[in-house]
Amino acid sequence: MKIGMIGLGKMGANMTERLILSGHQVVAFDVTETARDAVAAKGAKPAVSLAALVASLDPPKVVWVMVPAGEPTNSTIATLKELLGSGDVVIDGGNSNYLEAAPSAASLAERGIGFVDAGTSGGIWGLENGYCLMVGGKAEDVAKCEPAFLALAPEGGYAHVGPVGAGHFVKMVHNGIEYGLMQAYAEGFAIMGAAEELHLDLHQIASIWRYGSVVRSWLLDLTERALAPESGFEKIEGYVVDSGEGRWTLEEAIARSVPAPVIAASLFERFSSRQPDSFSNRLLAALRNQFGGHAVVTAAPGDDHGPSASRPPA
Repeated sequence: MKIGMIGLGKMGANMTERLILSGHQVVAFDVTETARDAVAAKGAKPAVSLAALVASLDPPKVVWVMVPAGEPTNSTIATLKELLGSGDVVIDGGNSNYLEAAPSAASLAERGIGFVDAGTSGGIWGLENGYCLMVGGKAEDVAKCEPAFLALAPEGGYAHVGPVGAGHFVKMVHNGIEYGLMQAYAEGFAIMGAAEELHLDLHQIASIWRYGSVVRSWLLDLTERALAPESGFEKIEGYVVDSGEGRWTLEEAIARSVPAPVIAASLFERFSSRQPDSFSNRLLAALRNQFGGHAVVTAAPGDDHGPSASRPPA
């Protein structure tokens, strides 16, 4: 099939290349000329504008939007609404909030344009391994896009999971689960790292756990890579961002009265990682001192709240 790809970052560029390797034709647009040139070298037809991209496609036209969620995605869809026509389809493959899918679909439907939300997982490894695709939308719209889905996904890695919004909803929960899994690995390896008297080789342990262990997973494969000698792990700061999906998952859990303590704890741990001078932890130390006379670590000279060289016993 011939398909348009908008957004040629790490995901969009690799998806473009995988589609081309599968025999599909891709017309690609990005606001950055270097990004357009890079995919052109892989066999894509670069477009200098959204209008040029749409004009290069054959009806029914299918356009995949792979730009950051929120305003970039919404404004792109609004522009496509004026350029596409009845029977065409827009795919939103970014990490958009599932609640935005229905309004996008309704707006496009005013001109007879279909809308499909495709939750996409695979990261920078998707080019080689394929992308897990969780797709929401009307059956007739999904069918127009399916050749691309089958090319991008590994065998068994694509499903039409429900109506408009279902794809992004499933991807949201997927990412919430990911938060919990990553946190469990991080905590487990931290415990082993603290057992200094055992001289454990964490990279070795991560490696053997990948074979036959009940905790084996692709995330564990990535853990093994991260802990490998010369990986640069020792230079990484423990500042962990979140891109929204964990928060949305918790909001849905609260709204639906579903307990999700592991995902909640993993999200809040990410918040904690960004507070080297935590007010709450300082207050906890002060309260222990107030009620029990427990020693506190005071700021070193010239440092507002940093610990002094001498620490009290645990």
